[in-house]
Parts: sequence; C-alpha cells; structure tokens
Amino acid sequence: MPDIGLIGCGNISAAYLRIAPSFRGLRIRAVADLDEGAARARAAEFGAEALSVERLLADDRLEAVVNLTVPAAHFDVTRRILEAGKHAYSEKPLVLTPEEGERLRELAGARGLRVGAAPDTFLGASHQAARAAIDGGAIGRVLSGTAHVMGHGMEGWHPNPDFFFRPGGGPVLDMGPYYVTNLVQLLGPVEAVVAVAKAGFPTRTIGNGPRLGETIAVETPTDVHAILEFRSGATVTLGASWDVRAHRHGPMELYGETGTLFVPDPNWFGGVTELARGPEGAEPLEAGDHPFGRVNFSFPDGRAFANWRGAGLAEMMAAIDEGRPHRCALDLALHVVDVLTGILRAAETRTRVAMRTECERPAPLSAAEAARLLAEAHEPA
Repeated sequence: MPDIGLIGCGNISAAYLRIAPSFRGLRIRAVADLDEGAARARAAEFGAEALSVERLLADDRLEAVVNLTVPAAHFDVTRRILEAGKHAYSEKPLVLTPEEGERLRELAGARGLRVGAAPDTFLGASHQAARAAIDGGAIGRVLSGTAHVMGHGMEGWHPNPDFFFRPGGGPVLDMGPYYVTNLVQLLGPVEAVVAVAKAGFPTRTIGNGPRLGETIAVETPTDVHAILEFRSGATVTLGASWDVRAHRHGPMELYGETGTLFVPDPNWFGGVTELARGPEGAEPLEAGDHPFGRVNFSFPDGRAFANWRGAGLAEMMAAIDEGRPHRCALDLALHVVDVLTGILRAAETRTRVAMRTECERPAPLSAAEAARLLAEAHEPA
C-alpha cells in the first residue's frame, strides 16, 4: 500500500482525510502545515502523523504528496514535492499561470514523476453518464451550451476567506475549474475565449468564525461572463459570479443537433443528468451502478451529496502501478488553467484570447473501473 503525505491542513483537508480509507491502497500517513497546530489537530482527528513540511518532504516512506495549500502557493509547493522525488497531486487550480504549469511539466518529465490535479468530480456517475450520452450520439453534434456558477461568495461560511478575493481567487479560478474541466472532458479542448468582468463590491464582511464582522478588500473580479469556443465547434456561455443573491440557471446545459443534456453541478460527483428530445420534458439518464454516484456526505442542514474527493488521487496511484496515463492529468489541468487565466485576460484586454495549450479528453471511467478503485468494504453489492 503506497503511503501518501498531505501538505495544507485547512478546511478541504478534512474531506480528503475522511474519504481516503474508502479507496483501495490509499493511506495518508503524514500531514504538514505551516501552522503546526493545524497539522497536529488534523493528525489527531484522522490518525495520521504530524510533521513539519521539511520532514514530510524528506520522508522516504511517502510515494506521493497531496498539495492542499492556498492557490498562490500551489506552484512552489508542487515544485518542492517533485524536487523531493515524489509524485504530486494538487488541489485546483494546478497553478496560476500556464508558464508555471510548463515548468512543472519539465520537472516531472526529467524526474520521471506524475503530476495530478483536482477537480476529479468529472469522474462522478452523473458526469460519466453525460459523457456516455455525448460519445454515443444521443444528442448529435453539440452546438452550444451554458454553464453557470453563481452565488454570493465564501465570506458567509469560511472563517478565513481572504484568499478567495485576492488574485488567484474569485469565482473563475476557484469554482471555474469544476465547470471547465467537465466541459473539456465532455467536448474536448477550448480554442479561444472572450469575456467581460468586474468586482461588484469593493469589500466583503466575514460572517463566521473568530473574525466575524471583519471587513476584507476585494482584489479580483467577482462577476465574470465568458464565451468559450471549443475546437469541436461548440460555443458555451459561462457565467461565474459571487455577486448574485438568487438565480434560476441550471449548472450546465448542452444543446445538440437532436437534443439537450441537463448536467448537474460539477462541484459534486452525483446528481441526475437528463436528456430532452424536445420542449415536452426530459428523461433521467441511467448511471447504472457507478459507485461515485452514491451519497456519502451530508451538511448539518441535511443536504446530502456524493462526495468522492480523492478519487483522482486514487486513480493516479493505480495508473502508476499499471503503467498507464492517469485521468486527472497535468495536461488537462494545465489546459484548464490556460482557459481560466485566458478568460481573465480577455476581460482585462477586451480581446479574443486564443489558448496556448492542448490536451486530450481523459478516458471515460466506467462503473467497473471506479469500483476497482474502492476498498472492498465500499464496493457495490
């Protein structure tokens, strides 16, 4: 069983540590954080070992390290992981510029190491059902679509939301990876983008935790509207805003020659994908026994979701063992960064921005392949 390290013990680390035992051969042995108290708390909570960042990187027991630091630190921490001779798996976005991603590609190639990156939610049952429908010609050639990620930001629930509103944050770089990654796995790479953007409010007020009531400055666009031109010929409108109190947009709709797909929130693995042939109604697509559609997480208010974060890491480690490409690959993550930063650049310059990177669509993940990633106690009956 490969031993895994984890750097960055903030909010998202709990999700990775909680779900890791569900995956076959995935053991997070050690955690680290610049705040050593945070590392000790997470280690005690989940039965891991708390180490300094330096000791974790030097630990020969660890085959790979998960990078859950804030986005501005992703490049530097992933670089250090690779320089330590370990495979790296990063939270989204992989990096904040395509140039940083190319440097990681060169380093990983020279060392013979893998780099993977979230999001891995596209491996979920509903999104794989959408992939199968498109690949099977269920709606013909996809002509256009819409995607919307809208709300009022993170300051209401996150105790330290500062980084969400600084360069490297905002709805495009924070939530956009879920939507664009899913679009790329469904439609292929993006050719070019155009966009407009602004910050709707100059400040935000923290609504939770010990800093309750503190005001923070907004330093990045929080309301962005973009058009993505795909190399397949499809054109998708993306709305990404944290300046919205309420809306009735669906997360994702794809309009084909012979029908429409309604795709659920790509921030989660589950939900129901629906197919409509005309205006009279839509039918749910059967996801079969795909295990990554099973509900395994709930909020205190009772909302329940399929949340298999870490599936991409488990799939990468299996791919290393099997000598094949992994699905949450550097090329995919880097292309998504190219698209997201291109959107911001297009909005700033009021020009059409062509993508500088390419990627292949990741291979579909069948129910049987997903089940093989799970520990026996979590496999479908």
